[in-house]
Amino acid sequence: MFKTVLKQLSPAGARGRLSVLIFHRVLPESDPIFPSEVDAITFDSICRWMKSWCNVLPLDLAAQQLQSRTLPERAVAITFDDGYADNRTVAQPILARYGLPATFFIATDFLDGGRMWNDSVIESVRGCTLAELDLSSLAKPDGSGHLGVHALGTLPEKRQAIESIIGHIKYLPVVERKALAEQIAVCAGVQLPNDLMMTSQQVREMRSAGMQIGAHTRSHPILAKLGADAAHAEIADSRRLLEQILGERVGLFAYPNGKPGADYSPESVSIVRDLGFDAAVSTTWGASHVETDLFQIPRFTPWDRSKMRFGARFAGNLLRA
Repeated sequence: MFKTVLKQLSPAGARGRLSVLIFHRVLPESDPIFPSEVDAITFDSICRWMKSWCNVLPLDLAAQQLQSRTLPERAVAITFDDGYADNRTVAQPILARYGLPATFFIATDFLDGGRMWNDSVIESVRGCTLAELDLSSLAKPDGSGHLGVHALGTLPEKRQAIESIIGHIKYLPVVERKALAEQIAVCAGVQLPNDLMMTSQQVREMRSAGMQIGAHTRSHPILAKLGADAAHAEIADSRRLLEQILGERVGLFAYPNGKPGADYSPESVSIVRDLGFDAAVSTTWGASHVETDLFQIPRFTPWDRSKMRFGARFAGNLLRA
């Protein structure tokens, strides 16, 4: 049924529509703190549905065919952001099982033992054994007080604490954001993990397995808040390191967080275009059509676990094109 519906909504040729799915992590098993996060069983189901319903393409080819009006019907590309180690250990073997290509956008500062600031917050709260996490010694970035005291007695309380803390520091400059996240770990009395992100060798293994690698800046900043020179360096340096790791050109880019205006600006888009990338992706919902800016390709992933709900929301997203 869905194959027929998708054929009507996403025909071949000049009226083609490209759906791009976005993922971050694929966990080995369900996370009790974030039960809605994609795990191996859920991702296996999604890959099975995509294999059955769609023509899954490498993103660079999909972008070329979108521009040349030669997309096949029911065109889809699969992407991952940030560079988590479970992309290699969990997601890639599942993709291989179904013969599906995907593109992995890597924030290069976190390779080889690094850690994203939000994961420092999450793991601090997860590992804290106290009934309350007292952050009253840490000032809010806006100067309106301190980061508060957070109850951690239940899983919902831990989720609420994570959401609140991340919300306060998300849009800080990179150095301040990282420092504050590390101070939170000290307050929590937690030793943070250093194996959440891929190693350079795992990036090479992904490419050897037929996956595409794209740039995602060095430190995952809010590009819209950076000056032109700093934004240029973040984007160009991340690609340069990946090209050194892989020994080949990297032509795809993903904007960190990816919301136009809030997370990246028209100037960010100009930098990516001027650096000679082939295409770039955002996190705006919708699907692409022939008039879509190849440097702001939208992405979306239904969060439903049942086949019917996932398919219905997937089809509904195509109507945004």
